[in-house]
Amino acid sequence: MDRKLLDILVCPICKGTLVYDKARAELVCRADRLAYPIRDDIPVMLEDEARRVPEEELPT
Repeated sequence: MDRKLLDILVCPICKGTLVYDKARAELVCRADRLAYPIRDDIPVMLEDEARRVPEEELPT
């Protein structure tokens, strides 16, 4: 995942910061508890494609 891209991407819902979860290939919004998938190095920033993240799985 390109570091420059990570620096400018925000959650499409709340405009909050995202945390890169390299192990799961996702960008996680802690505020909305949504994880956006990264496919072929391209973040899929669509609410319909995001998965709900249980609180115990949220990255720190």
